[in-house]
Amino acid sequence: MASQTSAYGGSWYEATMAAGQSRGKLTVDLDVDVCIVGAGLAGLTAAREIVRRGWSVVVLEARRIAWNASGRNTGFVLPGFAADPETIIERVGLEQAKALWALSEMGFNYVRDMSREWRNVEYSEHGWLNVSKVDNEAELAKRAELLARDFGASVEFWPADRVQGVLKSPLYFGAVHYPKGFTIHTLNYAHELAAAAEAAGARIFEETPAIEIDPEGVRKRIVTPAGRVRAAHVVLAGNVHLARAMPRVAHTLLPISTYVITTAPLGPQLREAIAFPGAVSDTELADNHYRVVDGDRLMWSGGSTAWQGNPERAIKPLVADIKRAYPQLGEVKVDYAWAGTLGNTVHRMPQVGPLSAGCWIVSGFGGHGLNTSAMGGELIARAIVEDDQTWRQFLPFELVWAGGPFGRAAVQAYYWYYRQNELVQSRLARKRRLKGEIAGQRAAADTPQANTKT
Repeated sequence: MASQTSAYGGSWYEATMAAGQSRGKLTVDLDVDVCIVGAGLAGLTAAREIVRRGWSVVVLEARRIAWNASGRNTGFVLPGFAADPETIIERVGLEQAKALWALSEMGFNYVRDMSREWRNVEYSEHGWLNVSKVDNEAELAKRAELLARDFGASVEFWPADRVQGVLKSPLYFGAVHYPKGFTIHTLNYAHELAAAAEAAGARIFEETPAIEIDPEGVRKRIVTPAGRVRAAHVVLAGNVHLARAMPRVAHTLLPISTYVITTAPLGPQLREAIAFPGAVSDTELADNHYRVVDGDRLMWSGGSTAWQGNPERAIKPLVADIKRAYPQLGEVKVDYAWAGTLGNTVHRMPQVGPLSAGCWIVSGFGGHGLNTSAMGGELIARAIVEDDQTWRQFLPFELVWAGGPFGRAAVQAYYWYYRQNELVQSRLARKRRLKGEIAGQRAAADTPQANTKT
């Protein structure tokens, strides 16, 4: 098992990443146009896009580039947001929901275009299947129709027999298929993005936490352990880890830790069980998302908690989930286990826009961050340099206090309830399917006897 105390938590991504450049700490005082706090995907995208427009940029990262959620997720790149389309429509109306969806696709296209250009990213465009564990094909078909009709999304409904043709699991029924969805090596993508930002003129400092931020005045002041930055604009592109420097922002996010494992090589039996070459999700929340990597390994995520737990303790329940979905795989050994902590907003939509004059936020991407972090970084760059007002599309999703410890307890209770209810409903759906199959077999067996008597 890889070391979980390493820079990237001992993940499969860390073990397989291309050689990544390490960057030094800030040890001097600097004066720039824009200071970005956080070198995750949103901060790095903003840095690249701002410096390409001719402004000077410094990025401060408390640890390593993409060390947390940006470099530890399952690598699914999809359009949309963590909030489902129906919820967004209810909140802002259909026309604005369509405009927001278009912005999410802008981020999707940004990551796709960069991933195709950068050879180390391991870009793989094989689609995404969002599979149901209950027999709700009418509901799935309706969602696919809504997305295609109202949002112009490339999406299609798959009935259960088509799903069973590529996912040999007793759990699954119908699915919604996104044929343009793709996967990437997220850590390699982050390092390529950082290199591109630096090539354009940005300066990135690692192991440099912002311990104090004064956002007032014409020139903002950001204090680090060994140097200070003065800037006309400061961009907060961090997560729940901003609590020390900007508690106001951190308190609007629910810290959700998700656990990921990658198995030892499973051989040809893996492709026999999972013939779909893309990404798969079998839930609306955090359990489970998976894909095949390295040809015969299975990357599998789930088991979310409202606190940061030990990834090794998540191995057993995640392996149990694999066995439940694919019993034919037999004993499954795990080579890598890691965790990443993301920030969920109460409304499950990103936080994009100004907190005050010259102080910007781009955060709260939840479990749908690869496209939306790119979108957010691009929107912030446009807003700062060009006074573009597109960020106003997110005004209905204001900063909302996440409830502190009580909010985390409520979310954890909901996750537990959701998991148990999903298990029960899945079990009942399989029983109904089995009864239907038995009834069909009996009817088929009785038919020849009836014809003989006639």
